[in-house]
Amino acid sequence: MGLPETLLAEARKLQPEVVDLRRRIHAEPELGLELPATREKVLRAIDDLGLELTLHEKTSGIVATLRGAKPGRRVLLRGDMDALPMPEDTELEFRSTREGVMHACGHDAHTAMLAGAARLLAPYRDRMEGEIVFMFQPGEEGMFGARFMIEEGALEGCDAAFALHITPLLPPGCLGTRIGPVLASADVFQVTVAGKGGHASMPHDCIDPIPVACEIVQALQTFTTRRIPALDPIVLTIARIAAGTTSNVIPEKAELTGTLRALSEKSREQAQEGIFRVAEHVARAHDTEATVQLFPGYPVTVNDAAATRLMLDVAGELTEGRAVEMPAPVMGAEDFSYVLKEIPGALGFLGVRPGGSGTPEPCHSNRMVLDEEGLVYGTAFHAAVALRMLEGGLPT
Repeated sequence: MGLPETLLAEARKLQPEVVDLRRRIHAEPELGLELPATREKVLRAIDDLGLELTLHEKTSGIVATLRGAKPGRRVLLRGDMDALPMPEDTELEFRSTREGVMHACGHDAHTAMLAGAARLLAPYRDRMEGEIVFMFQPGEEGMFGARFMIEEGALEGCDAAFALHITPLLPPGCLGTRIGPVLASADVFQVTVAGKGGHASMPHDCIDPIPVACEIVQALQTFTTRRIPALDPIVLTIARIAAGTTSNVIPEKAELTGTLRALSEKSREQAQEGIFRVAEHVARAHDTEATVQLFPGYPVTVNDAAATRLMLDVAGELTEGRAVEMPAPVMGAEDFSYVLKEIPGALGFLGVRPGGSGTPEPCHSNRMVLDEEGLVYGTAFHAAVALRMLEGGLPT
């Protein structure tokens, strides 16, 4: 049926409703896989649309399906719902009412835009061939929510999947994405160096683990730049060092905690193996012992080429050319990566940069705010990419 010219105007009419839902979710943020208040807000927002609902059992996930008049393709749109365990230090009237919890990554906006898209698309059901699946997902912030929903059948029968992630670094109406890796994998590791404790005035009678830990930090940075290909990079960061209790005691142990980001499974595996080898061998050279624990996280988020071209084409039409192909991936991570490992699809970044002078606060900042004008474009884009996918499928 083609892309309706009025789609953006229709989304703008829904803007007050979308903003209201976003603000109510923002004021009551929830963490992890169990989001009862957020789930209830979403269900109330879509309860009159005639969607087929599946409430997931292991999590607060919702799968809502809009069925067209005739059978056809099945396209999935994802919006994540969970917040971050951090304080909010904004002056918003609807700032978080829950201490130590904040929607600092824009998931409140993602959820509201997806609900808005469902309302925008519902009147088109009589002209649609196929089905649109709205995946309201909890637990994106490190809790593997997408994986749980996939295990419960969220992707069953889907031909393609699309998702948006807001960014305060692009102006409202801009959409950026790229073919191939768009976000990195994310692993956490911990190295424990075991020495021999004693009096700080007599290090020769001890085996001090602290300088060994410091040497491991430097050796890992050298490994990163000398063993990993520059054109297939990783980011390895030691974010925490902990050892000792007071000034005159050499501790028995020192701990390093860090994160590993990669843009391919090849470099990821090479770096994982290198962390064990470097830490263990440096420690052995100093008569200490290093124990390495690796906690694998999300895989690389890889956009399908055809789905990315569809996303960019639709966004370009919708925003009058404000769709851009990103020159490089972002080293953050997303559990939409699990969806894209199963079916073709793409994730894009939607601009919501607030007005005013100065550099905007990025996602995960305790002062992050966004321009809600961007929600108009996000709502319309969800609807537009779904309709285009149902009509013509992925481009060849």
